[in-house]
Amino acid sequence: MPCLHSASVFFGLWQPRRPSCSPQLAEQEIRCGLGNSIALGAAALGRLPSPICKQWFPGLRASGRGWIPFTGASGGVGARLGSLIPGILTRGNTFSNSEAIPTPLGRGSSWGSHAPSLGWGEDRRPMPPRQWGSFLLATEGKEEPLAAETKASPGSSGKAGDRSSVLYSAGQFFFEYLVVVSLKKTLEGHYEPKISYQFPKRENLLKGQKEEEERLLKAIPLFCFPDGNNWAPVAEFPSETFSFVLTNVDGSRKIGYCRRLLPAGRGTRLPEVFCIISCLGCFGLFSKILDEVEKRRQISMAVIYPFMQGLRESPFPAPGKTVTIKSFIPESGTELIELTRPVDAHLEHVEFQALLQRLSPQLILHIFASAVLERRLIFLAEELSVLSQCIHAVAALLYPFTWAHTYIPVVPECLLDTVCCPTPFMVGIQMRHLERVLDQPMEEALLVDLCKGKILQAVGDEEEILPIKLQNEVLMSLSRHHTSEQVNALVSEAFVQFFVRTVGHYAAHIKWGRSGRGAFQERAFCKALASKTSRRFVKKFVKTNMFSLFIEEAEKSRIPQEAYFQQKITEYHEQKKHRRES
Repeated sequence: MPCLHSASVFFGLWQPRRPSCSPQLAEQEIRCGLGNSIALGAAALGRLPSPICKQWFPGLRASGRGWIPFTGASGGVGARLGSLIPGILTRGNTFSNSEAIPTPLGRGSSWGSHAPSLGWGEDRRPMPPRQWGSFLLATEGKEEPLAAETKASPGSSGKAGDRSSVLYSAGQFFFEYLVVVSLKKTLEGHYEPKISYQFPKRENLLKGQKEEEERLLKAIPLFCFPDGNNWAPVAEFPSETFSFVLTNVDGSRKIGYCRRLLPAGRGTRLPEVFCIISCLGCFGLFSKILDEVEKRRQISMAVIYPFMQGLRESPFPAPGKTVTIKSFIPESGTELIELTRPVDAHLEHVEFQALLQRLSPQLILHIFASAVLERRLIFLAEELSVLSQCIHAVAALLYPFTWAHTYIPVVPECLLDTVCCPTPFMVGIQMRHLERVLDQPMEEALLVDLCKGKILQAVGDEEEILPIKLQNEVLMSLSRHHTSEQVNALVSEAFVQFFVRTVGHYAAHIKWGRSGRGAFQERAFCKALASKTSRRFVKKFVKTNMFSLFIEEAEKSRIPQEAYFQQKITEYHEQKKHRRES
């Protein structure tokens, strides 16, 4: 059974399932299902058995870290989607269902800290430091960032893959686009999602920017109606809010905030989706914006434009600050809409209440244990909003670390084959597709039923992964009754403290050289823990990509990247010191 199907795939790192990997297994794992004109992250070749390298890649030469294309058999879901949304990826202009197949290369990976990459001719691409999104947008020829009307403010720019580039920027536009996705009837009689409205309409774009915009706009409808094209006009439809994430080849991310609703009118009609595309992560704030959009939609589409124009002219507020938007509504007059950004920026993109309402504290711990070891996680629910909220919440439990693999809050129906990829993933799938998911071959996968609050499939060792003492402390915190205002801060605190206690001493084990570059001392770091169960956990955790990425950033500067996490580490050491002295 093929592990993935795609006609144009960015395959970042092939990682063998066992450290000692035969050429036959390597050939099976890499070749199964790969489509034509594949770009293989060549750092992976550092681990491939030499017979395969010689057979498949004669004439390979070393180059900078990059991508290497090679040709395989065509076919698969990517080929089928080529006509639906062409141009999403280069090499045949087809959509890839394996966005996060790219696995960031790091010290914890099986390839070592700086395995060489390879190039083929002049077609070399830099390897993105992270892939975190629902799919990958690739440009033809020279790489360019996604189109932007103006330059971001100096304080708002972020490196590719940097957390701050999405979650914490202030001063930027609130959003890049507002699009309306409607269902249009095809000649075959079924409905297909199409963009029926776009704001703003951009003109005078450079060729590369225009192509990038076209790719983005062709991809959006698929994620606004991920549940297929089996639709019919209805008289009633409950509004639902959900989101998706798009990842560019340079690691930068865009978030799609969606409100699916039934427009005002009489008789049966089709639902439509209002989707705000932004590079800023603040789910609560954008949910309020969508409330205002929906309220205006029930009056007239014409009322939406001035509100969005006013929003676009306002800067994104700093944490704890408020922006006031003036908006005129017929028969109601001018309204003042206040949009306040949460004080704790690291919590503004998540609502933990959604997770606690559906899962017991013990199950949340099992999910967390699977996530920290970067296993495959599949969440099942029928409502798109439930899938979206819960998956964002699970990813946020990993703070200060970032999930570095496939991350699709709602998998479109046509991309369900993603769940048999051989790499880690965190995905949400509608319950109606359960049987299809169970038919897929999966190893080390956790299937979570969010409707019934239970785990359908597990590895079996979830209770043994985390140190028992720390497990009990987190369970006590999760079991307390919190008000809705307290939940985010208290749940986040419980899991941040887990990482403070297990890896909070990382900075003491970075050896700084004269060049200003640090070198992490992994062995000494693991030995420094007094608890045997904590040492056992950390020895596994340091091999994950999320830890490797965190340490790579820490080695670049003595200034901590995650100020909140560092603050909690300092507080913990001060409390220990105070207890010893008292």
